[in-house]
Amino acid sequence: MRFRREQLGESNGRTVENVGWSYRDPDAAHEPMRNHLAFYWDKLDAWFEEDEQVFVHPRDPHKRVDTMPSSRHVKVVVDGEVLAETRRPTLLFETHVPTRYYIPRVDVRQDLLEPSETVTQCPYKGRATYNSVRIRGNVHKDLVWSYLFPISECPKIENLMAFFNEKVDLYVDGELLPRPKTSWS
Repeated sequence: MRFRREQLGESNGRTVENVGWSYRDPDAAHEPMRNHLAFYWDKLDAWFEEDEQVFVHPRDPHKRVDTMPSSRHVKVVVDGEVLAETRRPTLLFETHVPTRYYIPRVDVRQDLLEPSETVTQCPYKGRATYNSVRIRGNVHKDLVWSYLFPISECPKIENLMAFFNEKVDLYVDGELLPRPKTSWS
């Protein structure tokens, strides 16, 4: 990574204290870190790899995110109610994550969605906004997310909606998929 002066803690006359740390006199185990600086991620306004902003953490070169259009019949059911159904999903394959089925907004029951204030960031996809689902008075918080403006490497999911496979009944070509056990379960 290259750093500009304004990225190192001073910008427009503003100074950020304790923006990073280093080992001044490292012990033998930390000797390779001599003359290196480490920065606190949340102390800086933004991070960049070359000229592209990086979210959350630097991307792992051993992790992949691939998308592909599909004609599979995908149906999402919550509390016995069909929430989404499409024959034009975009499948997203991400290392160590279950396949995610991104569905066009017009194929999702918008009348069952409630906006959420939840926003998350992914270094591989960008900034996600969430919706909760209300069915017969039951609210399922942050069940659906969307990337309105994904990063340039993942444009095929722009403005599509995805659901936590771990929390919905997900049918693909008529077959109910088992709910995966993940940190989102």
